[in-house]
Amino acid sequence: MSTLRTSIRYINLRAAAAVGHQVRHSSQALRARLEELIPQKAARLQTLKKEYGSHPVQTTTIAQVVGGMRGMKAMLWEGSELDANEGIRFHGLNLEECAEKLPKARNVDGSEGVMLPEAMLWLIMTGEIPTTEQVEGLAKDLAAQAALPEYTLKLLEGGLPSSLHPMTQLSIAVASLNHDSKFAQAYEKGVNKKELWKYAYEDSITLLAKLPAIAAGVYKNAYGKGLGARKCAELAQEGGDWTQPLALALSGGEERKGWADCLRLYLALHGDHEGGNVSAHTSHLVGSALADPFLSYSAALNGLAGPLHGLAAQEVLTFVKTMHDALGADASDTDIEGYLWDVLNSGRVIPGYGHGVLRKTDPRFTALAKFGSSSPTLSSDPLFRLVQRLQAIATPVLQKHGKTANPFPNVDSQSGACMQHFGLEEAPMYTVVFGVSRALGCLSQGVWSRGLGLPIERPKSVSLRVLEEGVKGAGAGAGQA
Repeated sequence: MSTLRTSIRYINLRAAAAVGHQVRHSSQALRARLEELIPQKAARLQTLKKEYGSHPVQTTTIAQVVGGMRGMKAMLWEGSELDANEGIRFHGLNLEECAEKLPKARNVDGSEGVMLPEAMLWLIMTGEIPTTEQVEGLAKDLAAQAALPEYTLKLLEGGLPSSLHPMTQLSIAVASLNHDSKFAQAYEKGVNKKELWKYAYEDSITLLAKLPAIAAGVYKNAYGKGLGARKCAELAQEGGDWTQPLALALSGGEERKGWADCLRLYLALHGDHEGGNVSAHTSHLVGSALADPFLSYSAALNGLAGPLHGLAAQEVLTFVKTMHDALGADASDTDIEGYLWDVLNSGRVIPGYGHGVLRKTDPRFTALAKFGSSSPTLSSDPLFRLVQRLQAIATPVLQKHGKTANPFPNVDSQSGACMQHFGLEEAPMYTVVFGVSRALGCLSQGVWSRGLGLPIERPKSVSLRVLEEGVKGAGAGAGQA
């Protein structure tokens, strides 16, 4: 452990030497910037409501109502926008631009790493590219609050059965932090609703600070591996960036070259994906009832745990491993193509392909593939290489099959192979890491929702009878009720 402490202190001292006095006074710079931005955006929102409140956004179809509200524009989400053909954009910036412009990690050997999740948080929350000094100040603020309260530690150190699914453990631990919620306390005291965003911000930073330690605690409790929650928090408080302590905790304290950067990239890429996905929408819905950030994000994690949302990466990894075992390391393209056709002809799907919105290769897949290809060890990993080959083979097969709207790979087809290469082999933990990441966007929007005074979410539901009567009234005819 002495080597680890030396490494982390080196990173911290290097940052401190670079910015000196400014770092010691910039930990609340993000909050101060929001103080300036929220009134400006609130004024824009009021103008829209007053002058264009009756302006239609789109016509809702029956297919959207009965099809999971697919494509229905019905909520305000500030952090990012997902375009079917262009992919994800964070305040107008695509992922390549984010990777280029956002401040990056500085490795122990002095080399430049990947974009920092803390930088992505600043961008999502403000719409602005932060300076290196601002990101280091934010990282320092997160590190100062990394320790978990004893009641949460007790849950993660034997209070919850090890057989409980890691996502359930994560959700319970996050919800437990509600015990000391500044937001809940402020609301109970009758604080002016216009001021509630400040307490939502404090809770959000607190939760983000503690999520790495919680994830480390879940790993230790579920699998008996890693350094656990207490040690992860201790490493965080010694300095460095938000991700490094988690990377070390998950590796059991082993310095695995490339692992921290892989994790940083994963956390930044998954930080937000507009507001309509299950976890984001859930956090928005629960938060609209003025539940505090701990409760709203705990609810979001329960949605993320669903097989159709956050569990996809582990399903892909199982599929790729099974294929590798069946075909062997020397499989030809023809062998792989035949295997894929056997899967499709048996009525199964090829996991990791297709997306609810995207109609192109997921830019997050591309970013992870680029990272892996530049890594000396990951680029030679058999499963990583098989995933890259699948991209060229599976898409034409799916196009010929004709039953997949988007025959291109999504990020889940890549992420599992990356994490298992660096030693995180327990697939249920992939969703836990996803849960650490998605907090960046969900909690940012929670702050903005309170800053803009958004109301409780309450859409109108309709029955089949109402839909049928509406169609009959339009003269189109419909089946009997």
